[in-house]
Amino acid sequence: MNYRHHFHAGNFADVMKHALLVRLVTALQKKEKGFLYLDTHAGRGSYDLRAAAQGDTLARQPEYPLGIGRLWTNPGLPEGLAEYVARVKQFDRDLGNPGETPRFYPGSPWMVRLLARPQDRLVLCEKQPDESELLDIEFGREPRAKVITMDGYAAPRAMLPPPERRALILIDPPFEAQDEFARIAVAVGEGLRRLPSAVFAIWYPLTERARVDAFFGELLALKLPPTLELELTVAGEQSAVKMKGCGLVVINPPWQFDGEARKMLEWLAGALAQEPGGQARCRWLVPE
Repeated sequence: MNYRHHFHAGNFADVMKHALLVRLVTALQKKEKGFLYLDTHAGRGSYDLRAAAQGDTLARQPEYPLGIGRLWTNPGLPEGLAEYVARVKQFDRDLGNPGETPRFYPGSPWMVRLLARPQDRLVLCEKQPDESELLDIEFGREPRAKVITMDGYAAPRAMLPPPERRALILIDPPFEAQDEFARIAVAVGEGLRRLPSAVFAIWYPLTERARVDAFFGELLALKLPPTLELELTVAGEQSAVKMKGCGLVVINPPWQFDGEARKMLEWLAGALAQEPGGQARCRWLVPE
């Protein structure tokens, strides 16, 4: 596995993904009953942003200054984004950073753990043994969290339905394999058969539009419940930037989530643009 997320931690894609994840969790928490948070590709849990400037052998340009760095001291954050940044700052302080710039960034497991109530439960899956070991070090003593070293694509089949009968499943793979999109579609289909009301959040990079559109076709073949497509681009189609944006497909989105997400993405499109042509998109793949 060549991918190591700590090189990319806190970049524009993390900002988009984690800000929306916070909104999904808080929306589910409007009901008193707890839910299962299932993270299929959890990574190591948290990241030291100083390591983002250190490649395997050479120094590298960190990505977080163009992501969380642009929001860190921004006084005009919309409500949803302000809550996300406040959580990141809380985590950064708790790990001992006294500085005025971010150093410690929470991955999706910690982002949800910071919000979790006593009745909410986390299952964190990670296939790579070294990453899973680091994850277990951070969450092994957390009473509401369980770390499992396993292929995350098998997790919806293995973990659903949960005793809570409510679930939020984040599928956020590294996208190194050619069949990544196909495996996501299979996992989603298996999960929905076991818990049709589950909320799925599926992150994907925007590098080849044709592959993404084909993926949407695979998902639609599952005869999905209401499904929302959210995308953020930071550069136009003619840009030389390799990853021009990213997206999040949300199956069974909570009530009014689409309006909140649209406002956040429109603001982020201006704040995180790297070159001309960046924009936000929010549309229903399957209408409510």
